[in-house]
Amino acid sequence: MAYRKTPAEIRRLEVAREHLVACATSVVAEVGWSQASVTAVADAAGIAAGSVYQHFPSKAALAVEVFRRAAGREVEVLGEVLTAPGDPVERLSRGIHVFARRALENRGLAYALLAAPAEPAVGAERLDFRRRYRALFAAVVREGIADGVLPEQNGEITAAALTGAIGEVLVDPLGTPDGTTTEALLAELTAMALRCAGAPAP
Repeated sequence: MAYRKTPAEIRRLEVAREHLVACATSVVAEVGWSQASVTAVADAAGIAAGSVYQHFPSKAALAVEVFRRAAGREVEVLGEVLTAPGDPVERLSRGIHVFARRALENRGLAYALLAAPAEPAVGAERLDFRRRYRALFAAVVREGIADGVLPEQNGEITAAALTGAIGEVLVDPLGTPDGTTTEALLAELTAMALRCAGAPAP
């Protein structure tokens, strides 16, 4: 008869896996993907390097899980703002503001999610999540067009432009802070995004 794990064992493994992912996320935020070795993650988690492979078959698999969870949370937060009730332009403005502020408050992790050199598997996840961001922006832009608060335009193109521009603006401040104040950057970024969508000046 094949051995079956007891509920207690399953729970213990789940807790250990969650702890490992949390530690890996912290390591990535501190040193980036390239330096987040299995040994570094294991040291942070207080386990032997070999124990990592009880939960993930490879470093790439662990990295993908870290990316999916961290990026998934950002998509979730952005989606909550952009799909809330209210004026589409105000929601677009607030969504960009919230996304950028969260990135600037956790620069290491945000840079890892947006632009830090990473394994191909993480790069593929990045592309997938960019599509998710783009879909959220496209939906609110289309709402703005339908409500008459944004001019006629191709919502998909505008959303793609917003997704790329926001990431590009944040990359340099995230990777190499140059003294630009957070509030000034947020104001400029939000204003640029609204201009891109054709929103009237506040």
